[in-house]
Amino acid sequence: MNDRTIVHVDMDAFFASIEQLDNIEYRNQPVVVGADPQDGRGRGVVSASSYEARRYGIHSAMPISRAYRLCPTAIFVRPRMRRYAEVSQQVMKVLYEFSPLVEQISIDEAFLDCTGTQTLIGPPSILGRRIKERIRQVTLLIASVGIATNKSIAKIASDLGKPDGLVICEPGDEKKLLEDLPLRYLWGAGKKTVEKLESLGYRKIGDVASCSSEKLVQEFGKIGLHLWNLANGIDERPVTSEGTRKSISEEITFPRDVESDNYIEHVLFQISDRLSRRMRNLDLKGKTITLKIRLEGFETFTRSKTFPYSVNDTDTIREVSTDLYRNFNRKGKKIRLVGIGVSNLNTEASAQREQLELFQRVKEESTPQKMTTTDALLDEMKRLYGHKVTRAAFLEGFINEEEDT
Repeated sequence: MNDRTIVHVDMDAFFASIEQLDNIEYRNQPVVVGADPQDGRGRGVVSASSYEARRYGIHSAMPISRAYRLCPTAIFVRPRMRRYAEVSQQVMKVLYEFSPLVEQISIDEAFLDCTGTQTLIGPPSILGRRIKERIRQVTLLIASVGIATNKSIAKIASDLGKPDGLVICEPGDEKKLLEDLPLRYLWGAGKKTVEKLESLGYRKIGDVASCSSEKLVQEFGKIGLHLWNLANGIDERPVTSEGTRKSISEEITFPRDVESDNYIEHVLFQISDRLSRRMRNLDLKGKTITLKIRLEGFETFTRSKTFPYSVNDTDTIREVSTDLYRNFNRKGKKIRLVGIGVSNLNTEASAQREQLELFQRVKEESTPQKMTTTDALLDEMKRLYGHKVTRAAFLEGFINEEEDT
């Protein structure tokens, strides 16, 4: 399959770049998207940072308190996931102009299989430039592009070129591109896997490539062969347009550890409301609902329930997450974080969606999925009036320490 042309497109500092696009005063300034830093006392994390902020050492998943200490003069903003999803859809629409095979792997990145397009578009250098120019034309944002014969190399190539990069790995140069790179560039190897590789004496991807596959299988089991293949530039995985996004979630880190069950359940209601609306905006439904709980000692637990049908309504997500919480024994410990995730996703919602009048009663579906009249009404009101509209239950004691993931 060395004749494939696989493209990886990754938007540069996506969330932060959108904030700089929408707010002129943020441009050329360090921007941090995430939790409220509360003058260095905040307990959430960084969702994204601009390249200006990264010069201070700020990066995604960093505690927001540390980000504040590194750059207290940075502009800290809350995530606007609906806006980011809107721009993401614009980007993906552009990518479909270049190939019918687009695999979106996150809100800001995707693979394209452009095999056979050379006669229509030109060689990889022209293809990459045209994709970048078209994204810039439509969104006013910058993307980095990697092009190679497989997904793994294309992904690494786009990372190497950031920001505003275009890196092309010619067929046959895969091992050469990889050999001197640190292990962290090995796409598919998580932090723990990298740590174990380092403990065994591996320092570069080339070190992994040069050892025997049998030795890696002995150390890592089945994943060992996968690691060996990736280190040698071998990746036969196809680009597929279906089932690419595996889950969607939101979580809240509290400013102070919380003990009240009523308060926790109220927060779960808020998360369910926001998460279900995001799912409907993205035309997503899911079969598995997962509750995430982090206790005061940082112990983290998850509890899940799976349905035989797909859901994206507020009531179901709220009822299931609340029930999972009530059946969880926290042994008297306070709670630091709660979150809700929905997985086993599909995009059937887009095929089933109806054009709704503002006060039109929604027909009940044949499955237990219940897109309620309240959901439909709130979705439309939110679309028209934004955050000025909310449920009456949220008017008092609204939680601000939210994190969209």
